[in-house]
Amino acid sequence: MKRFVFVVLALAGVATAQDSLNCRFTGNWPFGPSYAVAYDPERNLAFCASGGGVHVLSMSSPSQPALVSAIRTRGVVRGLDYGAHRLYVAAGQAGLEIWDVADQANPNRLGRLDTPCSASGVTVSGDLAYVADDTSGLRIINVADPANPYETGHCDTPDDAQGVAVAGNFAYVASRRSGLRIINVADPQNPYEVGHFDTPGMSYAVALSGDFAYVADDTAGLRVIGVADPQNPYEAGYCGTPGTARGIALKDSFAYVADGLAGLRIINIANPQSPTETGYHDTPGFALGVGASGGFALVADDWRGLRVIAVSNPQSPYEAGFWLTPYNAYGVALSGGFAYIADGLGVLRIINVVDPQNPYEEGSCDTPGASFGVAVAGGFAYAADYSAGLRIINVADPQNPYEAGHYDTPGLAYDVCVSGSLAYVADMDSGLRIVNVANPQSPFEAGYFDTPGLATDVAVAGGFAYVADYGGGLRIINVTDPQNPYEAGHFSTPGSAHGVAVSGEFVYLAEYIGLRVINVSDPASPYELGFCATPSTALAVALSGGFAYVADEQAGLRVINITDPQSPYEAGCYDTPGWAYDVCVFGNLAFVADYDAGLQIYEFLGAGLEDTPNANVRATNAATIVRGVLRLPVSPVTIHTSLFDMTGRSVMSLHPGPNDVSRLAPGVYFVRLASGVEREASSITKVIVTR
Repeated sequence: MKRFVFVVLALAGVATAQDSLNCRFTGNWPFGPSYAVAYDPERNLAFCASGGGVHVLSMSSPSQPALVSAIRTRGVVRGLDYGAHRLYVAAGQAGLEIWDVADQANPNRLGRLDTPCSASGVTVSGDLAYVADDTSGLRIINVADPANPYETGHCDTPDDAQGVAVAGNFAYVASRRSGLRIINVADPQNPYEVGHFDTPGMSYAVALSGDFAYVADDTAGLRVIGVADPQNPYEAGYCGTPGTARGIALKDSFAYVADGLAGLRIINIANPQSPTETGYHDTPGFALGVGASGGFALVADDWRGLRVIAVSNPQSPYEAGFWLTPYNAYGVALSGGFAYIADGLGVLRIINVVDPQNPYEEGSCDTPGASFGVAVAGGFAYAADYSAGLRIINVADPQNPYEAGHYDTPGLAYDVCVSGSLAYVADMDSGLRIVNVANPQSPFEAGYFDTPGLATDVAVAGGFAYVADYGGGLRIINVTDPQNPYEAGHFSTPGSAHGVAVSGEFVYLAEYIGLRVINVSDPASPYELGFCATPSTALAVALSGGFAYVADEQAGLRVINITDPQSPYEAGCYDTPGWAYDVCVFGNLAFVADYDAGLQIYEFLGAGLEDTPNANVRATNAATIVRGVLRLPVSPVTIHTSLFDMTGRSVMSLHPGPNDVSRLAPGVYFVRLASGVEREASSITKVIVTR
């Protein structure tokens, strides 16, 4: 069901927001680590980013923040700005979201605007929201009518726009490797750069005070840039920090710096030319964002949630309280109206998905290791808990799950499947471990087979265990005698094997560059029957109704038609807001463990579309799969129509009725329909040309 990923050290760019084909969003439980924080001093509320959501917290008792409500966004929350009972959310690839939080217990989304790339930071001044949009630079959004925000102008930046601050007629953008960019926004329809200062590190955040811009500059710490003359900014001073400066807030004569693994650094900026560190508090996570109000600094501490630091005495700050957010969703299993999430930080979460449009957390159980995989059978959840082996959780009462027993495998338990009274554990460098769980309180190892690679996933059928063995490809283990398993056959894959599913005489292998269909009718001589490439890294696969649902890491959910195993092809997709690590399916609903975007649920709509030759184009944003002939509807008004490829190049003109597209290369195209004298676009429809 899953995959093995070593360590990801950098975030990559993402595709256009919410790109999809024959799939639609159903619901989510999107909560995860905390990357940003905002504060309402009037009502003593903290807005704590949590993966693809926001926790609204009462800070009446700083030692015990209390959950008031939760906001669910359509992206991963990277930045927040609050003012006048409105919360502005930089929601990653979902763009800008605007929420009314006047009723703190019942937040209401007022509007949303997709930005071209990934909204990383936001600040609001008057009726304008200024969004740092990663590779798409600075976007200026008119929010006077929050239900209908629209872009008024934009200005590109040389590198990824990560943070933004505004004063007067200028926007100051932290642009990673290109430092601080100063943009004249006096005319928001025509912003332009007037000056810049190339900081020595990578600029992630910026705050303003007087004639100075204070930049969180990653490994280069805090840089103080004089901006009295925006055309000629200069470095007035700096203060090195031991970590990686990612966030900054100013209050009185102090700068509060979120410094990655070095926690919160408090820097005296009374003299901007000689800033000096006054004190620090080493938070337990990775400090990414910070806000300051009253006598407290609020730190968005990644996997360790929100940390409340008392800073009344800046020389001796201390933690006054905290609020834990969930970690990343790595594994998912379904049973009886519940989704079970392995969150990679030693917590099994039970999500009620009876109403898939409104899932909610029913209960959770801590585990001593780091849960990456999970299976459910007979009232028990079996968690592959990495260094802590196999943990068996009684989930008969989902609100009160508890550990019933455990078995400490010799390796690193990464995934698990259960068949009868046996649990089959993919134990990485210790291969396949077969654990007898007939008595969940006293599990014991019945047998094992040490595979040559790193066992990352396993599926069992017909007396065989099929192991995705990373560099060892597919290993087929005869387990008819669990005490004496042996290898019956194997198939070497070109890339690393991550996830596996089996149906009949076929094994479906999620492998580095796509989905491989392996014929295992003769286990001693398996061979590849078909292959379908995926855009990213195929990590997991689940099967339902003639389709393989692939968790494709950065490319989200991919749905592969496998009715002809020799010629599998993509029938649907959804670019999830996080990174798709695992997937399971019920009917036509796909439940995706989406890393820092929690659990995402999608409905696949393409079961009736994938084999429709000579399909008609519909005047909607849904996609159509076409073979040979593309038919356009006959319209009573004049229609000007063109077909464009993925680069935006017009490849042919179209007319009402049948259009021969058989000579086009298979791939994704777009139909642009325009009407009237001015030929303004009335709709754009995605089509997939296949053969």
